This record gives sequence, structure tokens and C-alpha cells, in this order.
Amino acid sequence: MYNPAVTIRRIDVLIRIVNGRKAILSANLVRAYSSEEKVTIGDVTKEIKGAEKVEYVPRKYLTLDNSELKSLSQSTLRNLRWMMQKDLLGQDMFLLGRPGPGRRKVALQYLELTQRELEYVALSRDTTEADLKQRREIQSSTAKYFDQSAVRAAIKGRVLVIEGIEKAERNVLPVLNNLLENREMHLEDGRFLVPASRYDKLLEEHGPEELSKWRLVRVDENFRVIALGLPVPRYSGQPLDPPLRSRFQARDVATIGFGEHLNLLKEEAPQVNVSKLEQLLSAAYALISPELQMVSLPDFPVDNLHAAARILERNPAIPIHTLLYLLYPYNTFLTKDHIRNVKAVLSNLKVDTESQWNISMKGIDFKENQALVTMEINGQKSQFDVTCGGRSKKGIDDKRIVKTAYQSQLLNELLLSHSVGDFCVVGPKGCGKSLLVNQLASLLGYTIEPIVLYQDMTARDLMQQRTTLDNGDTVWKNSALVDAALKGHLAVLDGLHRIHPSTLAVLHRLVHDRELQLHDGTRLLRHDRYDELLAAGHTREQLDDSGVKRIHPAFRIVALAEPPILGRGQQWLSPEILSLFIFHEMRNLSKAEEISVITALYGEISEPLHSIINLADELRHSEDSTLKNLSTSLSTRQLLRIASRMAKYPTESAYETVQRTFLAKFLPNLARRALDGASQNVGIEAPSRFGTFGSNPSEKKVSCSVQNGVLTIGNTSTEVYKTQALTKVPDILFYDVPQHIRLLEWLLQDLLLGNHLLLVGNQGVGKNKIADRLLQLLNRPREYIQLHRDTTVQSLTVQPTVKDGVVIYEDSPLVKAVKYGHVLVVDEADKAPTHVTCILKTLVENGEMILSDGRRIVPKHMIDTSGGDAETFIPVHDDFKMIVLANRPGFPFLGNDFFASLGDLFSCHAVDNPSIESEMELLRSYGPDVPTDVMQKLVKAFAVLRDKADQGQLTYPYSTRELVNIVKHLQKYPDEDLATAIGNVFDFDRYSKDMADTLLEVLHASGLPTEGVLEGRSKEALKKLQMTIESKSGKDVSSPKHGKEDPKNEPHVGGNTWAGGTGGRDTAGLGGKGGPYRLDKGHDVHQLSQAEKDDVPEHVKKAAREMNRKAFEERLKEIKMSEYDANLYGQFLKAVQPQIGALRGVLAELQAKKKEREWSRHQTSGELDDGKIIEGLAGERAIYRRRAEQEPPPGAPPARPKRLRLVLDVSGSMYRFNSYDGRLERSMEAVVLMMEALRGYEARIRYDMYAHSGEDHALELVRVDQPPENEKQRLQIIRTMHAHSQFCWTGDNTLPATKHAISSLANEDADEAIVIVLSDANLRRYGIQPEELGTILTSDNRVHAHVIFIGSLGDEASTLLRHLPAGRGHVCMDVASLPHILQQIFASSLLQDSA
Repeated sequence: MYNPAVTIRRIDVLIRIVNGRKAILSANLVRAYSSEEKVTIGDVTKEIKGAEKVEYVPRKYLTLDNSELKSLSQSTLRNLRWMMQKDLLGQDMFLLGRPGPGRRKVALQYLELTQRELEYVALSRDTTEADLKQRREIQSSTAKYFDQSAVRAAIKGRVLVIEGIEKAERNVLPVLNNLLENREMHLEDGRFLVPASRYDKLLEEHGPEELSKWRLVRVDENFRVIALGLPVPRYSGQPLDPPLRSRFQARDVATIGFGEHLNLLKEEAPQVNVSKLEQLLSAAYALISPELQMVSLPDFPVDNLHAAARILERNPAIPIHTLLYLLYPYNTFLTKDHIRNVKAVLSNLKVDTESQWNISMKGIDFKENQALVTMEINGQKSQFDVTCGGRSKKGIDDKRIVKTAYQSQLLNELLLSHSVGDFCVVGPKGCGKSLLVNQLASLLGYTIEPIVLYQDMTARDLMQQRTTLDNGDTVWKNSALVDAALKGHLAVLDGLHRIHPSTLAVLHRLVHDRELQLHDGTRLLRHDRYDELLAAGHTREQLDDSGVKRIHPAFRIVALAEPPILGRGQQWLSPEILSLFIFHEMRNLSKAEEISVITALYGEISEPLHSIINLADELRHSEDSTLKNLSTSLSTRQLLRIASRMAKYPTESAYETVQRTFLAKFLPNLARRALDGASQNVGIEAPSRFGTFGSNPSEKKVSCSVQNGVLTIGNTSTEVYKTQALTKVPDILFYDVPQHIRLLEWLLQDLLLGNHLLLVGNQGVGKNKIADRLLQLLNRPREYIQLHRDTTVQSLTVQPTVKDGVVIYEDSPLVKAVKYGHVLVVDEADKAPTHVTCILKTLVENGEMILSDGRRIVPKHMIDTSGGDAETFIPVHDDFKMIVLANRPGFPFLGNDFFASLGDLFSCHAVDNPSIESEMELLRSYGPDVPTDVMQKLVKAFAVLRDKADQGQLTYPYSTRELVNIVKHLQKYPDEDLATAIGNVFDFDRYSKDMADTLLEVLHASGLPTEGVLEGRSKEALKKLQMTIESKSGKDVSSPKHGKEDPKNEPHVGGNTWAGGTGGRDTAGLGGKGGPYRLDKGHDVHQLSQAEKDDVPEHVKKAAREMNRKAFEERLKEIKMSEYDANLYGQFLKAVQPQIGALRGVLAELQAKKKEREWSRHQTSGELDDGKIIEGLAGERAIYRRRAEQEPPPGAPPARPKRLRLVLDVSGSMYRFNSYDGRLERSMEAVVLMMEALRGYEARIRYDMYAHSGEDHALELVRVDQPPENEKQRLQIIRTMHAHSQFCWTGDNTLPATKHAISSLANEDADEAIVIVLSDANLRRYGIQPEELGTILTSDNRVHAHVIFIGSLGDEASTLLRHLPAGRGHVCMDVASLPHILQQIFASSLLQDSA
């Protein structure tokens, strides 16, 4: 294999020998420029014409020396020569290649070389036909059409560059097909584009007036299209539409060779030690080698090496591994196997992966908009320039920030990256990413533009929004990002992990080239390119008229993101994202660092706080994944909040604080036990009492009172709020009970500390009541907003409406609360998508938010430093607070996990049902005349029911609300019996057998009446219902059992009851189906076939059975205890090695199908899309959205996994006829094939394996939650198959096994369920008709069931296929054909689901 690095070194040695001097070979360069308005590359020549608009011609993509073109490398020249050939032929081009700027650079170099004007479109999933052809705008109350990039390029003879072909939704790009093929296009305004040759001919024949009448427009003969795309399926995206593909000529713009790249880096960073550059390059090129790509290692961003070289030039002491890691943070986004591969490669290249480095700033000198930084790395000093923001105050330290050595070092590392480009900080939530960037901005005098990214954000939202002027004219308004680019601010993209990757594609050119073309036609140019235009004689006014604007040299983009979750969902840190930024990892502060910060802020640390810090440290460093996941709830941010509270309101026990912080009440049982265990390890013990209040006589009752304008709850007091908005202060009926008053004190303390509150609980526990009661006591006005499934970012912030043809924005309750200092109550927060509610992050975190109408919510202390115009600011009122209410996560509430997404931004409180004492007090308030013993029984019963719900025995969490309703009923109608009142709550459960049984048991144990509770209205109905409860439903095979013993030993035929019966089901006996084992009671046998076998005497059968069992158990024992035999397994593995690769390819192409419907935008009917109101005014049609079952992005792992069940035949016939056709070995090879191919896909395809024989219809070989992890376990499975087939008794359970597999899988929640039955075709011997099997295979449309026959005597298998439903049966007499059969099965199931 050709290795450029090796070749370069070999030639270099030869040159040194010949010349007797040290030199490194540069690539063979060829001049390719002529001043005679001609360009010749090799044997291809093109004449150059001057551009009409020089400002639209790309510049500074070619290197010029004193106006002379500098030599180009051979690879570049070859690409340019090919493009020139295609251009001269009048053909459109498609440039393919790795993610990164390489393809775009070649295209723009060609345009600069040939002096062609550019029209550029970055495609995304939001691109519509109007973005390519024509868009309507309103001017002077009239809708007018304006040509867009494709049409402008066609008419003006420009080159249209379309980037990101794979990102556009299907059926968008075909609108260009006719323009590409015939240079024709029908426009929305009635004009028609025609090719130049035809137009000129018509012009000659008919004249200009006729053509104008016909509304014909000439397509310039110089119009060309250059498409830039990634190869799909290698990378994720939409596959290329065949008709579109056929209209392009393709070229792979390969990564430049090692030698050329080395020369480029030497030119860009001439001061760098060449051996270090070689080491850097060698590592990069090794990581993109074909060998590593075969194991699916994500591409190393080779195009970013120039940034590493520039950092190295300025800081020679920086270790090579550190530079590589800045570009490729492999520990963050790679699996353990891939990390091992990367480290092995780097180790082979002598790159020290454990290199340590210390970086400290020794000084910073400011001079206008630059700063000279003096840095010391590993004892070696270096200096470099960094750009600064426009604020006059620079180098200021925020007095509220406590610095740690770790964060100071990280800040210094950010300065290194800031000196050469844009960067991204990746770290867990709450670790201080935003704070760190704020420190950088303060140091360098930058104004921050905070841009919160969310999942359904559009590409347009990132760049420009449409709005109207006062006269109704539609205009485009720049986004915060574009403002930052023009003004030289720091654009902080918060939530890079949330945004859709195609949306981010519009930023690629801005990051790589510092250029951007906006929706209104405006073009942003890098400062030096703009300045060159000015130097060439253009004036600023001329450039403004052409829509060309200057990007400020100080402009920088900083992205913030959370680390990818390996194995779950599509990884956001893709090769494309890697090519955009330099990456910095950030961790939570260590225990010592957190102690240092907390001590500096809040003084000496108390014992309870110390134990919480110890708990946080234990969770973060735990090897247990459950505990590690829990650690996110105890981030540095949350610890500081806890420390702040404990400093002001000391507590003796850390237990309640921990329980509240983790919302431990609502954790799954396993996680809750793990948390309790970890808490006990650090000395956090639960108090020995029931509930928050129990029968602790020493505990005082908390009082609540308002006297002389002062509210006092327990030991906490504050002045009652004075407000004019009295109508917005809640006024509710509320009975004070001890538990609620105690909670109100906690909430009041948190509000006084300045925290926003999050109350999470089951339904009916009083979340709204408690929030309203707190505001009522404080006399605080409330703004209320209830979220739901269709809540959008607009409805949460500002809602656009149209009045008299002008778009106006109505403030949401959130904006009103911010303005006027009210308390915003956000109800049902878990019902809205988390990607919508996440926009609250910056508002809660630092009080800042940019609204869609351009206004900006800004804290008062940041008004001087915030970006944007002062008149657009909405200062955050000092009294603004937020109380968020949400149901607990998980079943049965079916909401989104708001706590997991944003929990650490709030002070969290779990609102539980009151304790027994508190609940009794509450019920006495509602039902003073209801007998106390009745209320006690009710409270006792409900306490038991809730306990069962907590343990998972019941799905519905019975709440205080239901209990209050029962007591209200009894208070109002005292003569009605108790059973009727109870039935009002429990009638919901009357049709659920399990629930009904449990409820009756609890009600009976609590002394409450059960008769009449679950009966509807009559005793007769209750009796019937009880009969129904006690009956056994269904006649199909279910779980095997021994059966009842008949003391008289009478013969029994059928009935599913007696042990030793015949012709029945489930029980041990003879001649039936589905029993656990044969059991002969000496009676005549009723069976389907093989009656001759029953003539064997009972004592012979018994002896044979015992011998059989003993031999089989010894064999199993040997399997469990024997050492791993690599050679044996290797034989099976080798036999199917090629097929494993083929099947893995099939699995990789599987498309996930989401059952949950999502919004489809750009529709012509449905609900009006808030974001398309302007388009609606302008008369466009595709302004609606509607819910539809959307296909996920190609290659995306399913949100819900696919379920695959393999049912294997291990009957005696498999062993018996193995020597005839190798069916057992083939079956074992098939199992090895499946296990090996599915390795690594467990998150996408969850599988299990069952076997069946004459003895068993559901012998579990592989559990769905325990797939085999290594070769030893996989070998054990196939040995078990072999042993069972050898020793099992004759018989066939194909039908029961298939039925069981389908029925049990149908009830699982999966993206798709597939059952594959591997069997021999030996059904006729047991009297099984193929139609019976066919009926079972198609019995449940939720499961796609197929049978593969892997053994056949004669033409048995072929005969069976003819009698099975079409497409459900397959014959596989050679394991090599198995992947193909499986591919057919998968494709078939996908097709059926989409039908």
C-alpha cells in the first residue's frame, strides 16, 4: 500500500546522498497562471473574462506573491484541471470528499482562478423550494417575487455552489433537475428560463418584444453548478437521488498527500521544528488510514492541522499529544475499543499519550484591539498575540468568581485556541463552562452574544429572521450570530449537542472561511478580503449597495456542549463537527477544589455539607454506571447552591438535602437503593421516623402567621410584598398541615436565597396549591403558563400575530413576569419537549435570553456589557422568580424528564403525599363530620397503596386528591354507604384483574368494605366480575406446569388440569402439547401421532429417563466448568467470518422508524407555523405544519430498539441427521454468525435466543439483557445446543415455540419486532401441517415472523415453502446465504411497517 510519508522520507534520503546536504523534498509544483487573460493547466486552457461584480468573486483562496500567483501543489492542479475540463464542456460538477473545508476550498480556488462570480447556498433540512428559486416579499402592500441564488446565478452567468447535498430533505433538490439538464425552469412569477442557444435563436426570429411578451429569460451560457457533498452511506445523510446524480460529473477531492501537507504547514508555520510537524502529521494520517476506517473510527480532522501548527509555532514546548487531543478528543466520544486503537497507533508513532504539561500565564499586555500574552509551558516561556473585544475595560477579574488552579489552567488553554480560531468546551452540565467563557470575555474585553441552541431550531433562526416594518413591508433582521460577526463580539453557542446537525451546516463556511451568504442576499466577507476590495478602489457605499459587509477581525465563535452519551442515540460529535472547532474538555471540580471554592464563598464547611461533598466525590468516581449517572444531579453548580443554603439555614442532617436534590422519592428502585447505600458509606443516615413528620414527640409543630406585614413560617421571616397587581395574587382555600407548612418554609428560604424552584411530584399531591399558597402568603403576583406537547419556543417567549398586515409580537407570561417582577409559575413542565424548555437555561442561569422578535432579556448588572441595541433590552426585574411544576419522570406520567435536563439549575423539591398524621389533619379539615375511624382506615389503606406503587407493584400512585374527594363525598352525603364513595376512585381499576385483586386485599386488610366497590352498581355484577377474575382465560399453550395429582388416578383427556393426563396442554403427561416433561400414569394415550412409542413399559421409560437426565446434567456441568477452547470456537468463527461482515453491513443500513409522530414543517395544510407568518403574508403556500410519522435521519440509531428473537431447533432429529446434511452444525454456525454480527449493535437491536425440542418449547439460550460478552460465553451457547440435541427425547415443539416467541414479543415496546425460527423441515413426521405453522407466523401483525429451514430430507423444505404465506418461509442449505436471507427479512418487515 502506498504510504506518502515513507515515500517522502526515502526520496529525501536519496537527495541528501546526491546533494550532500540536508533537505526535505517539496512537492513538484507547476505554475498555472498567465496575465494574457488565459489560464492553462497542463493541456487544458480557458480564456478569462473580467467579472461584472468583482466583489462577488472569491478572493484570497489562492496565494498571491506581489500580485503573482504562487505555485500550486500537484493535487490541487489536478483537481483544477478536471474542473476546467468540465467547465469547458458545460457540465455541472459534484465534489465528494471527507468532511471539512477541502471540497469548498477547491471550488472557490477555481472560481478565483477563472474570475467567476459566486452564488452560494448551504443546504439543511429546512431548505425549501423558495430558498432556491424565488421568494415573495411585500413592498408597498404588494407581494413581489425576488430571485434567489439558483435563479440569479442562471441569469447572471454565475457559478452556483450548493453545499451539503446530503442534508436537504428528499424532493427539495429535484426542482433543480430541469435547470441542470436543459437549463430550463418555470418561475413562480410566470417567467420561464430558457437556455442561451434557444433564446438567441428565438430572439433572431421574433425580436426582443415578443420574447418579453412571452416572459422568456435567457440562461447565461457561463452558468454552472458545483455541488459539494459527503459520500452516503459512509457518512450519515440522505442518499443521492438517482435522477439528480445522473446530471453531475463527480470527483473525489481526496485528502492531500503527506508531503504536500507537510510543505503547506511549513509555509504557514515556518518557525516550527520540522520533526514535530512530521510527528503531528504522521499521527493524523495514521488515524485516517484505511485499516482504522475498517473498524469505523471517525475521521481525524486533517484540515484542522494548520491550527495545531500555528499553536505549536507560538508555543514550542506544548506536547504533540496535547495538540492532537485538542483536535480529536477521543476519550470524549469514542468507545473503549476505539480508544485502545487510537492509543496503540499513537504509541507506535512514539507519541507519548500520558504527557503532562503545565501552562501558566505570566503576563498580558493590551494594545488597542490586540493583546500580547506571555505564557509559560513546562518551564519554557513563549509569547503570542490574541484578538480582543471592543469593550474599554479589559483584564478585569470578576470579584464574585473564586479561581482554582484547574480553571486558571483551562483558561490559559482557551487563550491558545482563541489565538488561532473558534473552539468548543465539552463538559457535564453544571461544571462551569459558561462561567469559564465569561472569564475569558472579561479578560479580553469581549461582549458576549448568548445563543441557546435547541433541537428544532432552523438554519434561518441561526442567521436571520423575517419581520415587518410599520408599513407592512417584509424585511430580514440579522440574528445575534450575524450581529456578533459584524461587531466583533463573542458568539456563545450554548447546547451544541442539542441542535440538529444539518442546521449547523450553515455555519461551516462561517467557521472555515469567515464568509457567509444570508437569506436576503447579503454577503459577509472576512476582514482582509473586504479590506482588499477597498484597497482595489471600491468604496464602502458601493459594497453596501452590493450587499457586501465586513466581518470584524475580533469575531469568535465559542460552542458549549455536554459529552456524547456512548451507545445511546446518534453521536453529535461527528466528523463534520470535529472539523469545525478546537476542543477542550472540562470536568467537574475535584473534591479538594470544591471545598476550596465553598470555603472561600461561605466560610467553614459544616459536617452535613462535608458529607454531601464526600457523596458527590464517591458518585463521580464510582465504577457503577447507576451511581455515575446519579452524579450529574450533584454537579458543582448544585453543590454551591446547597452550600449557600446551609450557610444561611444550617441543618443537622444531610439526609433530607440529599433526598431532595436527587428527588430520591422518584428514582427507580435500583437507583434509589444504590443512592442510599452510597449515602450510608459516607455517613448520611436516614432519620428513624416515618415521612417528613412522624410520631416524633420532640419535634415542634411549625407555625405560619402574617403579622404587621411580616410573614413568618417556622423560624423564617420576611416582609410581605407590596404590589398594585392584586388581581394576580392567588387567593385559594388552603388547610395548613404540618408537612405542607414545613415544605413552605423550605420554599420560602430558597426564594429568599434568590433561587428558582422546581416542584416535582405525583398527581394530586398539591403542587399547585402549595405554590399558590406561598405566593398568597407573600402577596406576590403570579404569571401562569401551562405547557403541553405542542408548546413551541415562540409560545414560551413571544407569540407573533398579525394586525393590519403588520406582524406584532405579544409577550408571553414569561416576558411579563421578567418585566414586572412577578413570579412565573410554569405548570406541566414535563409535558413540553425538553428541547423547548431548555431555552430557559440562560434565563435561569445568568438572567439572559434573546427573544425571537430581537429583544433581549438582560440582567441589570450586564446592561453595559451586553450586545445588541440598548432600546431592545428588557431589564430583568429584581423580584422576578420562577416556580416550575412537573410530574415525576417515568411511567405512568409519560412526560419528558425535565429534572434530568434542567434540574441542577433549580432548587428541587419532591412534593409527596402527606404523612399519616398530616393527612389525617387535612381530611378533618375537609370532612369534620366524617367518623374518625373511617378516615383512619382510609388513610391507612392509601398509605399501603402508595407503598405498593413505590415498590412497583401498582402502576397508579394514589394521591391525597383522591382521598380528599372521598371524604368530601362522605361529608356531603353522610347516608350513602362507604363502598359507593370508595368506588368513585377505584372504578377505574375494575377491569384490571391484578389491580382489582390487590385493591380488594388492601381494602380488606384496612377494615374497609370490599363488597360493592368493584361491582359497578349491583351485587350480581360483582359476582360475575369475581367469576371473571377467578377464571383462566385462553386455550393456547401457556407456561408449563406439573398439574394437580388425582388421588384416584382416573384417566383424564384434555382439560389442562391433571398431571398424567393425555391429549391435553401445559401439564405433565402424554400425547399433549406444551407440558414441562412427559408423565405416564398408565392410562390409554390420546395423541396426534407416534402411538407406537407409548408401548414402552413404564419401568423402562423411567430408567431411560433417569439415565438420560444424568448424562445430560453431567454434560452441562462440563460445559459450565470447562476452560475456554479457542480453537474449537475458532473453527466455527472461521466458517462464517465473511458472512459476519456481510450481515454487519445489513444491520448498519437498517433504518429506525419512530412510532411517535413529530411536526413536519413546510406543509400546504395543517396548523399555521408560527415561524412562517411572514411567508403567509407574502402569499406563500407551504406555511403550515402537521404531525406525521417521520423517518429518522438515515443511519440514526432508533429511539426505541428493534427486537429480534431467534428460535432454534435443537430436537433429536437435528443431531440424528447432522451426518446426513450437517444441519446441526449449520444451525450452530448460524448462531455464531448472529452473535458476532450483532456485537456492538445491542443498543439498536436487542436480541435473545430460545431453543425448542421434543422436551421444551422455550429453552432460553441468550437473555435479552445479557447477550454473550466474550468467545467463551458464545462457545457455551453452541455447546449447549449440541448437548441438548444429543440427549433430548424425541418429539417436536416447533408450533408451540413459534407461538410463544411471537405472543411474548408482541407485548414488548420495540421499534420493530422480528422473530426468526430456524428449523429442519421434519414437520411431516410429527403430523404438523404447514398451514398450521403459516397461521402462527401471521398471527400478530406487530411481529414479523419468518421461518428458515436449514435441513431437509429430500424436497421436504421446498414442499413446505409452497404451503406457507408468501415471504415467510426460507430455505438455507448453505450458511453463506444466511445474511442475504436476513436482509430480505429485514427489508420485508420495513416495507410492511411503512405500508
